[in-house]
Amino acid sequence: MIAATAMAMGGFVSGALWNDTDGKHINAHGGGIMYHDGTYYWYGECKGDLTYRSPGVGWECYRTETGGVSCYSSKDLYNWKFEGVVLEPDTTFSRSDTHPTMVVERPKVVYNESTGKFVMWMHIDSPNYGKASAGVAVSDSPTGKFTYIKSFRPNGQMARDLTVFKDDDGKAYLVYSSEENRTMHISQLTPDYLNTVGTYTRNFVDKSREAPAMFKRGGKYYIVSSGCTGWSPNEADYAVADNVTGPYTQFGNPCKGKDADKTFYGQSTFVIPVQGMRDTFIIMFDRWNKRDLIDSRYLWLPVTFEGDNMCVNWTESWSLNDFIVETK
Repeated sequence: MIAATAMAMGGFVSGALWNDTDGKHINAHGGGIMYHDGTYYWYGECKGDLTYRSPGVGWECYRTETGGVSCYSSKDLYNWKFEGVVLEPDTTFSRSDTHPTMVVERPKVVYNESTGKFVMWMHIDSPNYGKASAGVAVSDSPTGKFTYIKSFRPNGQMARDLTVFKDDDGKAYLVYSSEENRTMHISQLTPDYLNTVGTYTRNFVDKSREAPAMFKRGGKYYIVSSGCTGWSPNEADYAVADNVTGPYTQFGNPCKGKDADKTFYGQSTFVIPVQGMRDTFIIMFDRWNKRDLIDSRYLWLPVTFEGDNMCVNWTESWSLNDFIVETK
């Protein structure tokens, strides 16, 4: 398919090559969305052109040189303007967490009203994925530049795939795969969002879940996640709790339709609450191309509900007008 903006394509087209407003493909993988002052900001991994396999790693560890974190802005979720690489790789110090040889994945940004800072969390790792840490950076602006602060193991525990969730009361939480990806931890962040408070809950113990995407609906908390099969697709799962830190009850695969057992060949990364539209959510998946990672595509699909039960139906193409429930 010829690349175009989503608006030019008539809406969201699953797996299409998606261009920004300058006509260049959107390079923001493993990403997340922050809404601030009337604008959506999409942060994601900026993949390099060359994909290679890390030597000496047991699983299919395909990767690219780390290109930092890119940012795009939009008013309508269809048309995205490239704002630049807002967290740049450190090319001068070979032992830097953000050196091109390192792993910088799944960046998520939240705004802290009390400090006036935009805080970015990301998975930081060594080329063999042995570092298993979380990194944090800050900026005075949503479009950066972000200043990298440090990486560490939250509460002394391993951290790989992660997301950040900010609740209605302003408290924020780090959600991350830990214990060699066997168990998912949830830890509240400190009031400045720059550290964890020192306690955490263990969720999905020995269930090996990764790629968490958390959202809140009707006073309940949802986590969508994937299994641990490297770059290969697997069956998604969703879980629901009355409290942000759990306990969570798993309800199985929310996906329905062709290739639902493989999550439509995608992997969860974020759920977007659509502003100005009641009970309207979009789930973001990455469709990884492990041998050409820069050409990995995006699947954005609407989330529907029957009571508290969520469903993600395979939809080749769609627009927000198809799924309006009620304007706030």
